[in-house]
Amino acid sequence: MPASPPILPTDISGCVARALAEDMGSGDITATLIPAEASAHAQVIVRETAVLCGTSWFDEVFRQLDRRVQVVWQTRDGERLRPNQTLCQLRGPARSLLSGERTALNFLQTLSATATRTRRYVDAIASTNARLLDTRKTLPGLRTAQKYATACGGAQNHRMGLFDAFLIKENHILAAGGIAQAVSRAREIAPGKPVEVEVENLNELRQALDTGADTVMLDNMNLATLHKAVLLTAGRSRLEASGNVNLDTLRAIAETGVDYISVGAITKDVQAVDLSMRLRS
Repeated sequence: MPASPPILPTDISGCVARALAEDMGSGDITATLIPAEASAHAQVIVRETAVLCGTSWFDEVFRQLDRRVQVVWQTRDGERLRPNQTLCQLRGPARSLLSGERTALNFLQTLSATATRTRRYVDAIASTNARLLDTRKTLPGLRTAQKYATACGGAQNHRMGLFDAFLIKENHILAAGGIAQAVSRAREIAPGKPVEVEVENLNELRQALDTGADTVMLDNMNLATLHKAVLLTAGRSRLEASGNVNLDTLRAIAETGVDYISVGAITKDVQAVDLSMRLRS
């Protein structure tokens, strides 16, 4: 796991508030079956091997629902989990524990799934010089949360959105009149912002290198072409391989010598980690 968890996003409170509003609506009518004065304790258990992520979102659910709920964690974000491991203990009003259960687990199981899938990809390229990058292919409303989760899994964040770096793709190049024109305009608009150019062949790579682009994305190139691209670039720009990346192809792509490999599957194709919360009176 990383030496320490990455910096938490600043929008956790708002993200949780929206999720609770979606789930609670005008109130949890089933929870009213429980006497208001009843208290209980619970524990969250993981049923499979995973990497933990999302504890702050989980905590925030109960902080917003009822500050009397106490959550004590026995592990932390970024740690590997074993089947049937207890993750945390909760104690507080039974109604609040029951009302917050699903929303809290939704965050924990989804972000842990993202971190878990990311760790599998990171492990697959261990001992190479390539770094795994996430993408903007995130679940709607969970951009910052999933970017945090990929970092917990050992990946490096690509740009957060459309505002913090240029990524000049095929349609941008066509509309701007060419690679050189697009890069030149980017430097004029926002000096100092990273500039990346997507290319589909070695001729376009040469053009991008001539502009001094910070990073060049090699889109859907086969292994032989990736090798040639690395030799041609000779360190003049960072190279990012993208497209046709999965656990079967990942290692070979990393061994071509590219600097980065971007993978949308670590955020968009996640399968929730199997978690359960058991309540005891």
